[in-house]
Amino acid sequence: MKVLKFGGTSVGSIANIQKVKEIINNGEPKIVVLSAMSGSTNKLVELSQLIKSNQTNESRAIINQLEQKYLAAVSELIKQEERAENIKTYISQLSAQLQSFVDNQTSNYNEIVAQGELFSTFLVNQYLQEQGIASSLIPALDFMRVDKEGEPDYFYIQQGLNRILKDTPNQEIYITQGFICLDNDGEISNLKRGGSDYTATIIGAAIKAEEVQIWTDIDGFHNNDPRFVDNTQSIAQLSFDEAAELAYFGAKILHPQTVIPVRELEIPVRLKNTNLPEAEGTLISNHITGEGIKAIAAKDDITTIKIKSERMLLAHGFLKKVFEIFEKYETSIDMITTSEIAVSLTIDNTTYLEEITAELVKFSHVEVEENKTIVCLVGNNIIHHENTPKLFHILQDVNVRMIAYGGSNNNISLLINTPDKEQTLQLLNQYVFNTKPMFA
Repeated sequence: MKVLKFGGTSVGSIANIQKVKEIINNGEPKIVVLSAMSGSTNKLVELSQLIKSNQTNESRAIINQLEQKYLAAVSELIKQEERAENIKTYISQLSAQLQSFVDNQTSNYNEIVAQGELFSTFLVNQYLQEQGIASSLIPALDFMRVDKEGEPDYFYIQQGLNRILKDTPNQEIYITQGFICLDNDGEISNLKRGGSDYTATIIGAAIKAEEVQIWTDIDGFHNNDPRFVDNTQSIAQLSFDEAAELAYFGAKILHPQTVIPVRELEIPVRLKNTNLPEAEGTLISNHITGEGIKAIAAKDDITTIKIKSERMLLAHGFLKKVFEIFEKYETSIDMITTSEIAVSLTIDNTTYLEEITAELVKFSHVEVEENKTIVCLVGNNIIHHENTPKLFHILQDVNVRMIAYGGSNNNISLLINTPDKEQTLQLLNQYVFNTKPMFA
């Protein structure tokens, strides 16, 4: 059995939902993981914030916008009158539930944002059944759970999912929600934004799927960011390591944790384009092909912290002291460079920046700089490849603030000022892939 995940744009319009039906209706059994319709989660997040700040009228306006959006989708997609009325009743109940949060001034963020996936799966399942397809809706909240550390509870998930599949046999398609789950206390939670990809591979690992497919609006990983660089190329094959690096350092097509559940089980992940299903896309597996730089990605909202202290000179415990502070505040570090008396590092989560800085200044001089971007170059064994030195031509054109080289055979990272990102990506495209940069 395969697991297919479709993102928000893939279920964001009637035309795209019909495309999804054509893709999945091939006679093979599968589990289909759906995101919320594009735009829904943003509206639900906004609603939660409005409720929290007690903006009643604005909250009601958001609920009305969602209700009209969903009703319009039903009118266009569903032809059977009784079925359409059934879905409209569901929408009315959903609106009433959201309104109750407003009336009670209860901003239950996780429960509110979960409604997007709950509606999209209900609608698509009803549509497939109307089309004569053997489809069954299996709620993610009946089997998807994380433990007290926020990690997938694989035993619980496997037991619950396999029981549900056994109890609903002879179905061609099982529809379920991405993103949402229960926490260790049985309360509604989620796998964070973009987590539907992660849901798909967790399910893939639980049922030992033949393959996990991630369907979106682009034909796989590209060798550079098509939003800033012209004439990028889709990459046919990547290793799990290469894909994980690209996802973590800014390639939006894949959630950073997606490959974790399936890599040890050697379950391949295939990235496909809903609007161009015949395109090859990108296959991610344990198979390693070629050497050298394959792709470039960029990660914004990076903050640099420079820690300088003469006590660091020949002091064997200095770095331990620094890292313990970041561990205390559960803040991960992306890049790090050191000299005799200074450490420079980057973070992408500034939630506890003030507290971290307050502790660091007790024994060092601290400088904080924001508005930075990490540009990541990824490929198998790039550290030793003969063409890799080409990327350092960038130093003559762009102010590179830090370089991480040698920490991984598959990754070289450059820290730059965010305003230089577009130029940097275009120049690297020229230097590394020998194409002409297109400046805006």
